[in-house]
Amino acid sequence: MLESPVRYIKGVGEKRAYVLSKLGIHSARDLLYHFPRRWEDRRYFKKIGELIDGEKVSILGRVIDAESTVSRKGLVIVKAIIDDNSGIAYLTWFNQPYMKGRFKSLKGKRIVAYGTVKRSKWGVEIENPEWEEIGGEDSLNLGRIVPIYPLTEGISQLQMRKIINSALEFLAPQLVEIIPPSIREKRKLMPISVAMREIHFPTSAKDLSEARRRLVYEEFFLLQVIIALRQKEYKEEKGRSLEFDVFGELERVLPFKLTEAQRRVIEEVARDMREGHPMNRLIQGDVGSGKTVVALAAILIAVRCGYQCALMAPTEILAEQHFIVLSNMLFPLGIRVTLLVGGLTQREKKLAKQLITQGETDLVVGTHALLEEDVEFKNLGLVIIDEQHRFGVMQRATLRQKGLNPEVLVMTATPIPRTLALTVYGDLDISVIDELPPGRQPIKTFWVPKSRRKWAYSFVREQIKKGQQAYAVCPLIEESEKLQAEAAEKLAGDLSRLLPDIRVGLLHGQMRPKEKEEIMQAFREGKIELLVSTPVIEVGIDVANATVIVIEDADRFGLAQLHQLRGRVGRGEKQSYCILIATPRGEEARKRLQVMTETNDGFRIAEEDLAIRGPGEFFGTRQHGLPDLKLANILKDVKILEEAREDAMELIANDPHLRKHEHRLLAREIRERFGEAIEMLDIG
Repeated sequence: MLESPVRYIKGVGEKRAYVLSKLGIHSARDLLYHFPRRWEDRRYFKKIGELIDGEKVSILGRVIDAESTVSRKGLVIVKAIIDDNSGIAYLTWFNQPYMKGRFKSLKGKRIVAYGTVKRSKWGVEIENPEWEEIGGEDSLNLGRIVPIYPLTEGISQLQMRKIINSALEFLAPQLVEIIPPSIREKRKLMPISVAMREIHFPTSAKDLSEARRRLVYEEFFLLQVIIALRQKEYKEEKGRSLEFDVFGELERVLPFKLTEAQRRVIEEVARDMREGHPMNRLIQGDVGSGKTVVALAAILIAVRCGYQCALMAPTEILAEQHFIVLSNMLFPLGIRVTLLVGGLTQREKKLAKQLITQGETDLVVGTHALLEEDVEFKNLGLVIIDEQHRFGVMQRATLRQKGLNPEVLVMTATPIPRTLALTVYGDLDISVIDELPPGRQPIKTFWVPKSRRKWAYSFVREQIKKGQQAYAVCPLIEESEKLQAEAAEKLAGDLSRLLPDIRVGLLHGQMRPKEKEEIMQAFREGKIELLVSTPVIEVGIDVANATVIVIEDADRFGLAQLHQLRGRVGRGEKQSYCILIATPRGEEARKRLQVMTETNDGFRIAEEDLAIRGPGEFFGTRQHGLPDLKLANILKDVKILEEAREDAMELIANDPHLRKHEHRLLAREIRERFGEAIEMLDIG
C-alpha cells in the first residue's frame, strides 16, 4: 500500500496528484515522508498589542480591510489590516498587487500570520508573512502544535494537513519496523507508527522531539548500513599486492621536497597497494596542498608493477592540465601518457582507444569519455578520480569494472567536514593533506561593490606592471556553455579596451583542446598577462606567477566554488590577492562573501557552506547512490549519526549479508528502495 500511487489517498485524486508530483510526491510513502519544514505552537498566540520589534511570531486575527499604494519608484505596496481586539497589525507585500483583491475577499474572516515584527511610529507591521485562512475544522489548524509544510502552487497548508492526516490514519499502522528490536530497545526509540504520527501532528514538544530523533536515527541507520555493506564488499575482494619503493623515484623527478603531510599520505597509499585487497581511499586536501604528487606516487607504483592507470577529471580543461603536468613528470621516466576527452577529433579518439586496448600506454587521463563502452583496457590496475563529488557512485563503479578489482584513489580539493565524510564517504579510507608547501602566504581577499570595478582593474594593472599575471573570471551562467563563452568573450573585449596596454587572453569550454592548450601555454610563458575565463579554471590550473584573481558577480557563485577559484592564485611565494566584485541582494550571498574575506581555511569554508546551504545541496547524496536525508541535519545531529554508524557497523560485522531472521525486513527495505545503488551487494 505504501508504494501505491498518491492519487488513491482520500482527498487527492488525479488533479491534486499532479500538483503533489511537483513536490516529488508520487506514492503514499512519499506523502508520509513529506515532513513539515517547521512547526507552529498554536496553543498560544501572541497578542498584537504585546508584540516586540524583531521577534518572530504567530498572530490570529480578523481581516478588517486591504489597501494598496504606489511608491515614488513605482513599487506597489499592499497592506492587509488585521485586528485581534488588542490592537491592529499591517501585513505588507511588495509588487504583489493581487494580494489586495485576495484580502478584500477575506474581510471578516480569521487568519493566522507568521513573520518578523517591525514596530515603528506607524504601528506594527509584518513584511511578506506566511499566512493562511482558518477554516471551520480547526482541530488540525488551531489549539495545537501545527505542521507547516513545503508547498507548491495549487495546494494550501489546510489541504496538505487534511491529506496527510487521512493518509496517516490509514497507512501509519502499516509501517514496518526495519530497525532490529535489540537496537530500538538499546537506543530507546519510539515505534515507527507513533513517530510518524507525532512528526506530523505532535501532541507535545517532547513527543515531537522524540519522533524526530527516531526518524533521524532511521535515516542515518539506513545510510550507514549501506556504507558498511559497501566497505565489507571492498575488503573481501581479492586484489593484487603492488610493492615498489616509490620515494626514491619521486626524489629523482620532483623539483621540490615533499611536505611531511604528503609523505605521510603517500605512505598510506603505498601500504594500501601492498595489502592484497583493492585500495579504496579518499585523499582530501585544500587547494594547493599537493594532491597531484600523491596521485603521481600511486601511478608510479602501479606502472612499475606492470599495470595501466586511468585518471578521470570532471572537465576537459582539468583533464588537459593533469595530462600536461603528469606527462612532463613521467616522460623522463619512460612512462607513456594518453589524453582521452570529448573534444578530440574522431581520428585522435580512435588512436587513443587503440593504444589503451593494446596496452601501449601506461596512463590514460580523461573525462567521462573514459566511461564509454568501447574504451577497453588491457591491464587496468589503478583508477584515480579527481574532484570525486562531481561523479556518482555508479560512474565510479563503471570505471572500476574496466579492470579486475583495480586500486581506487579518489581526490577532492573540497574539504569535507568530518560528519559529512562519515555520511557520504564512509566506505572509503580517508587521508588528509593538512599542510601547505612551505613559503605559501595566505591570499588577501577583498569584496568590492560593482561601483568600484574600475579600482579593481587598476589594482590588477599595477600588479601586472610589477611583472605578475592575473585572472578575471566572468559571471556564472547556468543555462549553457555557449552563453558562458559569449559572456567571457564580452568581458575580454571590455577589459582589452579598459586596459589597452595589457595583453589579454581568453579561455572557455567551447574552444577545441588544442586551442585551450595554446592559450594555457601562452599564459604559463607570460605571453598573456591577464587571462579572462569562464569558471572552467575552477580547479587544477597552476601558474605560480599569477597573483591576482578578479571574480565578477561573485555573489552568483557558491562558497566552495569561490574558494576553488581563489586557489588559482597563491601557488608561489609572492603575496596573492582575490577581488570579489559583487553587489548582492540576499542575506545568504552576503554571508558567503563575508566568509571569503575572513578566512583561507578550506575546512572552515566547508563548514560554513554546509551551514548555509544544507547537506542536500552541498553534496547531493543521490549521486553517491545513497538515500536522501529528509529530516537529519549533518551539523546538528552528529551524536545520532555516530550512534547509527556504531550500530550499523556492529550489525554488518555480525551478519555481513543481512540473512538473519530479525534483519529480513531491513534487507527487503534496502533492496526495494535503493535497488540500482546496491545491485553489486550480496544481501538478503
